[in-house]
Amino acid sequence: MVRRVAVIGAGVSGLVSIKCCLDEGLEPTCFERSEDIGGLWRFADTADSGRVSVYRSVITNTSKEMSCFSDFPYPEHFPNFLPHGLLLEYFQMYAQHFQLLRHIRFKTTVLSVKKHLDFATSGQWEVVTETEGVQESHIFDAVMVCTGHYQVPHLPLASFPGIETHFKGRYLHSQEYKDAEAFRGKRVLVVGIGNTGGDIAVELSHVAAKVFLSARSSTWVYSRVSDHGFPFDMVSTTRFNHFLEWLLPSAITRRIKFRKFNSWFNHEIYGLASVKSSNFHVIINEELPFCMLSGTVVLKPNVKEFTKTSAVFEDGTTEENIDVVLFATGYIFSFHFLEESVRSPLRNNRSLYKCIFPPQLERPTLAIIGLVQLTGSVMAGAEIQARWVTGIFAGAYKLPPSSRMMADVLKKQPPVKRNPPEPEHLKMSFINYTSDIASCAGVKPSMLWLLLTDPRLAMAVFFGPCTPYQYRLVGRGRWSGARAAILTQWQRALKPLRTRVVEDGASPCSWRWLGFLALPAMLLAGFLLSKSPRLGWVPRGLPLF
Repeated sequence: MVRRVAVIGAGVSGLVSIKCCLDEGLEPTCFERSEDIGGLWRFADTADSGRVSVYRSVITNTSKEMSCFSDFPYPEHFPNFLPHGLLLEYFQMYAQHFQLLRHIRFKTTVLSVKKHLDFATSGQWEVVTETEGVQESHIFDAVMVCTGHYQVPHLPLASFPGIETHFKGRYLHSQEYKDAEAFRGKRVLVVGIGNTGGDIAVELSHVAAKVFLSARSSTWVYSRVSDHGFPFDMVSTTRFNHFLEWLLPSAITRRIKFRKFNSWFNHEIYGLASVKSSNFHVIINEELPFCMLSGTVVLKPNVKEFTKTSAVFEDGTTEENIDVVLFATGYIFSFHFLEESVRSPLRNNRSLYKCIFPPQLERPTLAIIGLVQLTGSVMAGAEIQARWVTGIFAGAYKLPPSSRMMADVLKKQPPVKRNPPEPEHLKMSFINYTSDIASCAGVKPSMLWLLLTDPRLAMAVFFGPCTPYQYRLVGRGRWSGARAAILTQWQRALKPLRTRVVEDGASPCSWRWLGFLALPAMLLAGFLLSKSPRLGWVPRGLPLF
């Protein structure tokens, strides 16, 4: 029986893991190597001791209602998309409300996590930590690793001939980037067109002499502002849209998505992507198209090589007098503190059962929280993971045998690429994944039951945004405020915009009729999805609409 749990890291995943342990009557001890909570989201002017933190101007890509903790809504006056300061304030409010800080040992580094001598029978772990130069050994019944994706910068210099031997300018990884001032008047090449690369290129364009953005693969650009000005994820991430995507042939859904992306601007004209693109890499950036239109950001293909002062690209073009090369090439996760027998099989998060459990262990007492990549909020994903994991530790749920878990892991592996250096642009469907874990934990709401017992709530759950509150309606950890939170989520989303009131000309009648007409679709969807629960890998992108 698990009692004492080690939680490694006090970022988002660590905080929810502590809270979920307490909810299950477990005794968590969290080890955090820095002096405060927040992890990645606690901004620092410099990279202290290698700790990764966000850059100064970062704004969340998921809205507050879609990325809140499921029993702790954001204050209604908070904006929908948050700067790092407000997000950290929310974490502090959460930690204080649930009294989590007393369970955290700050300035404590985890040096090693090894199986105890009798692990095969006890499932216990020996954890060695260091605080101010003093090492200490602990025995825990279970371990929750909450160090996340952003651990070790991925700097693929070997893929760029000349960068180390010939190039005379400066090169750095985006981990070192904090603001644009140091690049004023420079000619900068940003390598990588993920969310970070796009954001940094746009910000640099305001002060740099010229910014070039090198993209290896096709990329679709989307805005946080959806139709009619609503947060895009609250409009697109719904169970209704998910049902349509499940129901329609994939060729049709791809055409619908391409049409939606190109309704903002034609990606082929900008050289970003075409409807013939084989991959589905999506980034969130409102300003990039205008920067390209105004010439302050110039899109380039992949870099072939560097000379002393220039970059030569794969299409044969050359850009001269490059002062700085900034690699926005992502991160690799490294669980250096885990013993080799546990660490070596962890090639990626798909080597884990449900992206959480190493399937080869004799006892399922090690869980990795927050490593999953989703098309929606990782915060919400980490919380549902932690709820299920702590329920397993407490004896409320059981995992299948190791052989079945390993078979499931092999089945979910993506196809092997012919070109290994190509970045993996696959994410898991937010609704698919969270619903699957919620089903395992017995907290997924039944649409048919809701429709019969609470039609108003059923409408909001099915047609409205799939917010984390939905997983607090039933089952273990049920929250009495979940229904009210769902029915008032749009009020909280619109509240920060109500700073100047104008006359409301909208009529609610059409929406009411739409609701009545949609009831048959809800019945059909509830029946079909209950008969065919599916968890699959989907192209990295947004839901259908």
